[in-house]
Amino acid sequence: MADSTRSSIVVSAPAGDVLDIIADLEAYPEWIKEFSHVEILTEDGDGWPDQAALSLDAGPIKDTYTLDYSWDIDEDGQGIVSWTLIDASVLKTMDGSYTLTTTADGGTEVAYDLTVDVKVPMLGMLKRKAEKVIVDSALRDLKKRAEL
Repeated sequence: MADSTRSSIVVSAPAGDVLDIIADLEAYPEWIKEFSHVEILTEDGDGWPDQAALSLDAGPIKDTYTLDYSWDIDEDGQGIVSWTLIDASVLKTMDGSYTLTTTADGGTEVAYDLTVDVKVPMLGMLKRKAEKVIVDSALRDLKKRAEL
């Protein structure tokens, strides 16, 4: 059964700036240590990545997989970036989203939802820990990069 994790953080940067960081998938290895390689496979007509191959090492979960992205974003950068797993060796599910909302002070609340499951038997506790590491480090490192 797939486990799901949700967490959020407030970033002192406009939603459009945060979105630009999220959309620059190929730069993920520069600021998210769990990713060693990202390659954009296809883009939509607006230049948003449609599909990407990612290599992940999050403790007990190590895999190279392909995600399909959806960009439901307003002009100001608010909205939802979501993804679903297309292909993987170890992962059975790697579906998630970032939801960007402007705060009263002009910053951005970033909510990260992630659902992970693997094809091989693994203790639920290990899957949840890996999921939490992915979510927490992505939010922490996104905040750090956006507030440079």
